[in-house]
Amino acid sequence: MTRTRYVERDGCMFFCFDGLDGVGKTTQIELFLAWLQESGRPFVKCQDPGSTPLGEAIRKILLGHDVAISRISEMLLFMSARAQLVEEVIKPALDAGQIVVSDRYLLANVVYQGHAGGLNVDTIRDIGQVATQGIMPDLVFLLDMPPKAAADRIDRERDRMESQGAAFEERLRQGFLSEAARDRDHVVVIDATQSVDVVAEQIRRAAERVLLAPRP
Repeated sequence: MTRTRYVERDGCMFFCFDGLDGVGKTTQIELFLAWLQESGRPFVKCQDPGSTPLGEAIRKILLGHDVAISRISEMLLFMSARAQLVEEVIKPALDAGQIVVSDRYLLANVVYQGHAGGLNVDTIRDIGQVATQGIMPDLVFLLDMPPKAAADRIDRERDRMESQGAAFEERLRQGFLSEAARDRDHVVVIDATQSVDVVAEQIRRAAERVLLAPRP
């Protein structure tokens, strides 16, 4: 996949958090943002789908239980929300030299609708190339743990995407790990069964290696 790089802009970087629901993404994102703020690095936070009026409207459809959605329609709805997110939030922030931190991105589409949902993974990547304008994360923090352990952490009513069964969740995990092995330069796997502080420290160390690396 062609990647649009922003090497001409000092300070800009694109980080993404992903993994099964329940692995602790929300907690780790907030700790990561606090660390960025303490270090004086300007950032923009977003979620995919969401963070734009169109994205929030699509998010409600995708996560709600009111409308039946086929896998192909599901994938395209995620792509539409992402295209708007890139246009309104991510690209302007990177152009301004800011750090972008996103809760999910294209990897989730590839895994949820591809590896777990049965759609062709290469087709999803091709559509994603158009939706993202080739703008991909410099680093994805993949928080990993067994599906049952992640599910046991969810203490609220499950949304539509979270209600697809144990077999689906296991395919999700294996899909995430397969994609991480495929792109070791841009996806780092973090053992999310460790303590919150240990996970946060490993995330910071991985981020520093990217932030302090010389630009080509």
